[in-house]
Amino acid sequence: MIINKEHFDLGIPIHILSLLPYRISDAIRREANVSRGLCEEIRLRRGGASSLTLSGGKNIILKLSSPLSREEMELVVDELSGGSLYAHSDTIKQGYISLDGGIRVGICGRAAYDGGKMVGVRDISGICIRIPHGVKVDSEAVCSLLYETNFLNGILIYSPPGEGKTTLLKAISYEIARKGEKRVVVVDSRGELEHGLASSGLCIDILSGYKKPEGIEIALRTLNAQLIVCDEIGSGEDVVAICEAAVGGAALVASTHASDVKSLLHKKNIRTLIDAGVFGALVGISRSFGGYEYNITRKGEW
Repeated sequence: MIINKEHFDLGIPIHILSLLPYRISDAIRREANVSRGLCEEIRLRRGGASSLTLSGGKNIILKLSSPLSREEMELVVDELSGGSLYAHSDTIKQGYISLDGGIRVGICGRAAYDGGKMVGVRDISGICIRIPHGVKVDSEAVCSLLYETNFLNGILIYSPPGEGKTTLLKAISYEIARKGEKRVVVVDSRGELEHGLASSGLCIDILSGYKKPEGIEIALRTLNAQLIVCDEIGSGEDVVAICEAAVGGAALVASTHASDVKSLLHKKNIRTLIDAGVFGALVGISRSFGGYEYNITRKGEW
C-alpha cells in the first residue's frame, strides 16, 4: 500500500492529526519518515510516555521533549469531544468517545460515582485513539459456515484484543449483504461497524448507538432480521437478548475476547450461549503479515 503523506501519516487521517498538539503531530510525522506499516493506535499519557502501535503490534515511543501536561491533555480531550464532553457523557461512562469514520477514542481517568452509580470520568490521564483501516479480509471460509447450516446457527469470533475481530465482522456483513439473499441487521453499539457499510449500497440495516440487548430485540421484532451482527458480547443482558433472537429464527455473528477455546468455555455467559446451541462454530483469528488465519471449531468439537 502506498500512503500519500499529503493526506496521511502512517495511515492516520489528517483531521485526527489536526486535533493534536503540534508537537505530538510533528513527532508522528517524524516517525512516519522512518517507520513502515500503518498506525493502529495513538496513545497519549499525561505525565507518561506517549506512543504509537503499528500494524503487527509493534509499539513505538514518541520522542518528545517532555510528557504531556495537564493543560495539553485537557486541550486534546476538548478537541476530540468537539468542545462538549457532556454530549459524549453516555459513552464516556463506558470508556470511550466515538468520532466520524469509525474511530474510537478510549478514555482513561478517575471514575466519578453518585449514590453508587457511575456518572462520569474526571481528571483524564490518558487516551487511546484507535485508527481503523480498509484492510481486505477473506471472509469466505467464515461465511460458508453460515450457509452450511442455512443460517440456523450463528458464529462466535474470538481473539485477544487488537487481532481484527471488528474488521472480520464488517467483512462478513459486507459479503452476506452484498448478495442480497438475507436480511442483515448490524447492531453497532460503539459506532465502529457502520463505517464502510452504511454508504456502500448494500442490502443492510444498521442500528447505530443502540445498546446490544435493545438493538438485538429491534433487529428481530421490528426489522425481521435473518442475520444479526454485533461486536463484543458477554453480559448477562446480552445472553437473554441473544437467546430470544435464536428462538426467533435469527442467526447471530458476534465477537468476544478470548485467547483460545478453553478460555472461551470458561466464560460463564458465553458458555450459556454455546450450551444453548446459539453458535454452530467458534472461529479464532490471528493476524500475520500474510493476512488472517482462522481456527475453526464446529459444534460437537468443543
